[in-house]
Amino acid sequence: MEVDRFVPAEPAKVWQVLSDGWNYPLWVVGATHMRAVDEGFPAVGTRLHHSVGAWPLLIQDRTEVVASEPRSLLELTAHAWPSGAARIRITLRPEPGGTRVVMDEHAESGPATLLPDLVQQALLVPRNKESLARLDAVVRKRS
Repeated sequence: MEVDRFVPAEPAKVWQVLSDGWNYPLWVVGATHMRAVDEGFPAVGTRLHHSVGAWPLLIQDRTEVVASEPRSLLELTAHAWPSGAARIRITLRPEPGGTRVVMDEHAESGPATLLPDLVQQALLVPRNKESLARLDAVVRKRS
């Protein structure tokens, strides 16, 4: 379930936002509260500890870095009980005047894997388009 957005900032500026785990609830739709960010984030194996949902129905979530290449790639596994886990791959591609940010997400484990691709797409694509719009806004504000 891939979406993309052109952000009028160089990859290093986009990476600054992605690599600061405390920014996560500012741009990820559904993330509502950061509890902790492991030291060294976004090194492989580090985690973000956050909540998803609205009070009082909050899920204590964790997201782990699976791959990280500064200014070009951040791959995460997001765990959200009871729905399972999702793999999220964010790629930064330099383009004239900015960066093409590509976000690909799919269910990796749990009940969400039982949903047909069309249903997953209907749920994830609008959410991730909004997430990238928010990321764009945060990057612009910080630039």
